[in-house]
Amino acid sequence: MALMPTPSQTVGPFFAFGLLGGSLDADLVSHDTQGAVKIEGVVYDGAGQPVPDAVVEIWQANRHGRFAHPADTRREPPLGTGFDGFGRCGTDSEGSFAFLTVKPGPVPFGDGRLQAPHIDVGVFARGLLKRLVTRIYFPDEPDANAADPVLGGLDSHERSTLIARRDAETLHFDVRLQGPDQTVFFAL
Repeated sequence: MALMPTPSQTVGPFFAFGLLGGSLDADLVSHDTQGAVKIEGVVYDGAGQPVPDAVVEIWQANRHGRFAHPADTRREPPLGTGFDGFGRCGTDSEGSFAFLTVKPGPVPFGDGRLQAPHIDVGVFARGLLKRLVTRIYFPDEPDANAADPVLGGLDSHERSTLIARRDAETLHFDVRLQGPDQTVFFAL
């Protein structure tokens, strides 16, 4: 009997054990850091149900608009110390995640225009073969958001999926993996 190829598999029910083991650091800054901002949200699947075992990563520039990465070779703005701009958080049983960070400064786009302050986001979850990449933009930056070259390439509904909303002292940003209000994801 000839053997048939096995169908491809998505990440199964043991996803959380693979990426959530060890230490995760969702606090990029301490609570007493000047300008600290809490960002929280929920990851939802296509049926609108919370995803209890997703991993959300963020990476961002510092408050001056500089990345703590070798590819950011600019001498200005200042890099500073103690802020690497990377955090990872697993979702809880309600699909919730939270980060404590600072609002990044604007960074240059490929053509030199400044991008609005934003945080890059990666989402890993069961059923995904590759991570999904999106962004969080800030609701208190209407002029910068209007001029942002990435947001400018989206229609108004798509843009709305990338702008966090203010909820008291916290910014709220949900990730919807599918459906009519699906978060915009970017191909890298």
